[in-house]
Amino acid sequence: EGARLTLAGNAGPVEILKGITLSVARGESLGLVGPSGSGKSSLLMLMGGLERATSGRVSALGQDLTAMGEDALARFRRANMGIVFQSFHLIPTMTALENVAVPLELAGVADAFDRARQELSAMGLGQRLGHYPAELSGGEQQRVALARAAAPRPAIFLADEPTGNLDSGTGAAIMDLLFALRDRFGATLVLVTHAPELAERCDRIVRLADGRIAAEERS
Repeated sequence: EGARLTLAGNAGPVEILKGITLSVARGESLGLVGPSGSGKSSLLMLMGGLERATSGRVSALGQDLTAMGEDALARFRRANMGIVFQSFHLIPTMTALENVAVPLELAGVADAFDRARQELSAMGLGQRLGHYPAELSGGEQQRVALARAAAPRPAIFLADEPTGNLDSGTGAAIMDLLFALRDRFGATLVLVTHAPELAERCDRIVRLADGRIAAEERS
């Protein structure tokens, strides 16, 4: 509510988000669209507690993220959020299985490797568990990232241009998997995308321009 974000630039402070007030209902899918530099990814980062609001308040699942320290935020994300980026952010020295299981282990999940196998198999990667990221195609790497996001069984999925590095056919398959995950968990989904056809799959579209909400519409 009233969230502002100011970051340091070469010419001094730059206001990225300018008093954003936005509510997302539990279980809703929301598409964030707008031109490059409009603040879409920055808003998603605020929602995930990956950026700190300069002023205003960000809350999720009844918790005030702006009042949490870094450790508490990290624990909250691990327990409640699955985050997928355009770049897959896999650890190159870990296998697909380890990329999914190790974050679960760090979160204290007892059956981390069994759960990781289940999620990777659900993504069609049951035969690729021992492969390293460099041995996987872009679409397969994003499936690993989706499995990693899904493994904690989150209440919220945040996706920042998850098909941006993929061809159209592979990207469409990834989006089908992402929406299927949303349905399986009854989760809230916030999707940053430049593709109108992807945004239109969401329940609601919010258009940003120059760090502000320019328009909202139901799909």
